[in-house]
Amino acid sequence: MCMWIGAATRPISQFMMATGISLIAIVTNVQAQATPQTTQEIKGLLDFVEHSECQFVRNGDEFSGPRARAHLEKKLNYLEGKNMVNSAEDFIDLAATRSSMSGRAYEVRCPEGAQPARTWLKRELQRQRQLH
Repeated sequence: MCMWIGAATRPISQFMMATGISLIAIVTNVQAQATPQTTQEIKGLLDFVEHSECQFVRNGDEFSGPRARAHLEKKLNYLEGKNMVNSAEDFIDLAATRSSMSGRAYEVRCPEGAQPARTWLKRELQRQRQLH
């Protein structure tokens, strides 16, 4: 079945080729929204960050749990607006691993020592999944 563009006499596929529009480009912009499970897992990770005794280190500066959560939520909202978060792992990898500005890895400093934020959050995600 061909779709026709307005009064034009060419099918949409010919119009797309003539204008350089790619169906692939159109399709890739349509992505699935996060599932309720993913949303709950991300909320669990954000709660974990907020209530942790650890300091979240971003670009060399330490932030308390509530401030770290607020920062990560801003990044999450931006990424969700671009349909880039489809799993808790996406959230960790895209929002909670490194600074978007400097590229420096995030770190957490806990009473038992420092570690990459990515490792810390992936371990917590696994723990939460085992509970459910």
